[in-house]
Amino acid sequence: MTASKFVGQSRFDRIAYAVFRTALCGFTRIFTRLTIEGAENLPTSGAYVLAPVHRSYVDTPITACVTRRRIRFMGKQEVWDTGWAGWLASTLGAFPVARGKADREALMRCIATLQGGEPLVLFPEGERKDGLVVQPLFDGAAYVAAKAGVPIIPIGIGGSARVMPRHAKMIHPVKVCVVIGKPIHAEVGPSGRASRAAIATVTAQLSDDLQRAFDRAEARSRKLPVPA
Repeated sequence: MTASKFVGQSRFDRIAYAVFRTALCGFTRIFTRLTIEGAENLPTSGAYVLAPVHRSYVDTPITACVTRRRIRFMGKQEVWDTGWAGWLASTLGAFPVARGKADREALMRCIATLQGGEPLVLFPEGERKDGLVVQPLFDGAAYVAAKAGVPIIPIGIGGSARVMPRHAKMIHPVKVCVVIGKPIHAEVGPSGRASRAAIATVTAQLSDDLQRAFDRAEARSRKLPVPA
């Protein structure tokens, strides 16, 4: 089963996506007084991997606001067990990944999505983390980007942990700032493929750039002096 199977292609699906996305991003922008810095770093066409920090459940809708293009993201397989929920998730750009199975299947679905020309969101820290320090990154995001031959872009999100803290059941109207870093490309060898060393280098650079973007975004959201 390919990721593209769950992409709405009908005219109705495209209209539904536009309506739901406009409503979601409009609410998110207003509720969080969202500001975005570094939008010029996003490619205007082609696929790429967005790699945000992950401090809150609201990070996904916040990330969706950085571009008008449809971005794709992974969702747990169980969502598609309910017809309407699966349809809505697919319409909004999600595709299912079965938890507990080999990571290879999830990675292949991500690569297929990128090869289809669409941007993809991958949280390189994995599950939600706490605090202001970027935790050690998994190399999956860099691997997927390198395998598909697309750039990976660090996304710092400041304030989302205060919008919806861990264990919170409600969201709070807290200022959020997003900082988009410069694209990172994996160096490919004569075979046209990135080596393990190249992927490790990209992951290390992503960690550094992500921390800088996170520091800047957090300072902006708190109206503190912005780091150089």
